[in-house]
Amino acid sequence: MLGKLGGAKAEAGFLRSLRAGVFQLVDLTDEDVDRIADLVERYSDLPLGSADASVVAVAERFGITEVFTIDTRDFSVVRPAHVAALTLIPG
Repeated sequence: MLGKLGGAKAEAGFLRSLRAGVFQLVDLTDEDVDRIADLVERYSDLPLGSADASVVAVAERFGITEVFTIDTRDFSVVRPAHVAALTLIPG
């Protein structure tokens, strides 16, 4: 989505920030995958894809309440288990 909306330079910049350690990739656990499947089914009317659902599952596991996203439509509807709603940045 970043490449589609922001272009190749924005996507490449994000990937380079991963390499620089600005963001950290985390592995999904079996429990995360179960939660992702539950979220995809629950929010099938969006449709919530597995990528967005994985962000929610990982946020729940780590107790994260703020999510940086350009996809405010899906994330503004999803209700995570650990907070009433995620704080979206930019909001």
